[in-house]
Amino acid sequence: MSTTTSEVLSETTLLRFATAGSVDDGKSTLVGRLLHDSKSVLTDQLEAVERASLSRGQEAPDLALLTDGLRAEREQGITIDVAYRYFATPKRRFILADTPGHVQYTRNMVTGASTAELTVILIDARNGVVEQTRRHAALAALLRVPHVVLAVNKMDLVDYAEPVFAAIAEEFTAYATELGVPEVTAIPISALAGDNVVEPSANMDWYGGPTVLEHLETVPVTHDLSHCHARLPVQYVIRPQTAEHPDYRGYAGQIAAGSFHVGEQITVLPSGRSTKIAGIDLLGEPVNVAWTTQSVTILLEDDIDISRGDLLVPSKDAPPTTQDIEATVCHVADAALTVGHRVLLKHGTRTVKAIVKDIPSRLTLDDLSLHPHPGQLVANDIGRVKIRTAEPLPVDSYSDSRRTGSFILIDPNDGTTLTAGMVGESFASPEPVKDEAEDDGWDF
Repeated sequence: MSTTTSEVLSETTLLRFATAGSVDDGKSTLVGRLLHDSKSVLTDQLEAVERASLSRGQEAPDLALLTDGLRAEREQGITIDVAYRYFATPKRRFILADTPGHVQYTRNMVTGASTAELTVILIDARNGVVEQTRRHAALAALLRVPHVVLAVNKMDLVDYAEPVFAAIAEEFTAYATELGVPEVTAIPISALAGDNVVEPSANMDWYGGPTVLEHLETVPVTHDLSHCHARLPVQYVIRPQTAEHPDYRGYAGQIAAGSFHVGEQITVLPSGRSTKIAGIDLLGEPVNVAWTTQSVTILLEDDIDISRGDLLVPSKDAPPTTQDIEATVCHVADAALTVGHRVLLKHGTRTVKAIVKDIPSRLTLDDLSLHPHPGQLVANDIGRVKIRTAEPLPVDSYSDSRRTGSFILIDPNDGTTLTAGMVGESFASPEPVKDEAEDDGWDF
């Protein structure tokens, strides 16, 4: 019996990865080359790229257009939004997030890399490590991305010189190691010419490592949420109250991490009430166990007051609840975040009022020093914050769970996302400072 393509893909692992780098480093060209040379581009897509390239006076297809999908991106020749692409090889399936290079779009890199198991950071071989490179490396470290690939691009423009590559790789690796990045793999490439992207380069016989695709296909996928602390943020309470199901009450949501079993003792947070799981419905059918990323409905033995925003956890593995959160954040809004700022904090499916009580430090990317007590964070700043919430929240450390250890701060006036936060993450431990937040109507 022949094996179908779907059966082959079901047996392969999935790798989520993101690309990042400065403007014109060639991220979109690399992604386009990866898709083209791995034969992951449909004929009509390639024809559309060829037509668009000809209209711009280019003889050869501009492979960057395979990912720069927005009209504004095509017109400006830059990447603005995070472009997600899905492709597969016989060895692995991939979800790729191509993130922008402009400084003002650094916030998008946080979105693209927050769920990634690997980040490809591009560097123009002519420019070396620049500030945006350091910013992306810092974000990769903060977001706990397990694997970082340094792709030194445009090697064809420096005559494929090994010393140029070696110097850049050494500088970046030293910087990333200081940040706490666990693994860096440096690969010299030319995305435009296709050197070391999918096929080995004949122009760099001094390099004996893998191509970009070979590394993507073989890197271990170690961040398995199914082995993390079990967490289910309640999204919706289901009470049909029909003649067929007069007493049905289920609590629906997507399992953020871990697994849940029928008969398991669980605790509802932040109330602290405990009961047992009486049943689990998955796609309308009862199951005995459910795990990470599955959307399920949990049935409980006891009638407990549960609503959207509550968190279901195993009683033996419940996180602490707190109103005081200290975290490292990346500020993404144009408006500054200041001490005393009144915000909404969204954690999982729960949103509560909060106040920024202190900003102990801001990270200086040039030398990784901490600028103490800056008073505010502006767009793309990385810093430490202390937050007081109006209600207790069950939060994990980000190092334990990237899903339940993260949050966002929202402007209560217009709903703008202000800041992305990671609970407990820190490059260093600055000295505590006196609380300078003013006493106002939002003081809890």
